[in-house]
Amino acid sequence: MHLEQFALIVDDYDTAIEFFVAALGFELVEDSPSLTNDGRPKRWVVVRPPGATTAMLLAKADGERQARAVGEQFAGRVGLFLRVDDFQVSYHRMRDWGVEFVTEPRQEPYGEVAVFVDIAGNRWDLLGPKPQP
Repeated sequence: MHLEQFALIVDDYDTAIEFFVAALGFELVEDSPSLTNDGRPKRWVVVRPPGATTAMLLAKADGERQARAVGEQFAGRVGLFLRVDDFQVSYHRMRDWGVEFVTEPRQEPYGEVAVFVDIAGNRWDLLGPKPQP
């Protein structure tokens, strides 16, 4: 059993694709036309980190309730955790792309970490490799 994908509510498909693919280095898995439950056009946009099996559906906010949830899906807490093989390379690439880090990198028992916000305002932990015992 595994988690196949989850949805992240965003304001705009293209801006979100640019952020996740260019700034974070994710792969664009799918960008297909689709329809809402009531027949209106939308897109089915899926991204994921290279080599990952779990993907993220970038779901454009549809209606006032969903628009209010953009950037607040985790109520201001870190809700997503991106572990990378080389923390410093990833951290500097992301900063160069303009990713906003809200903490400086620090060393923790579980690895190097810094908190950043995504294009929608959700908080993520950027995590380096797990320390070797």
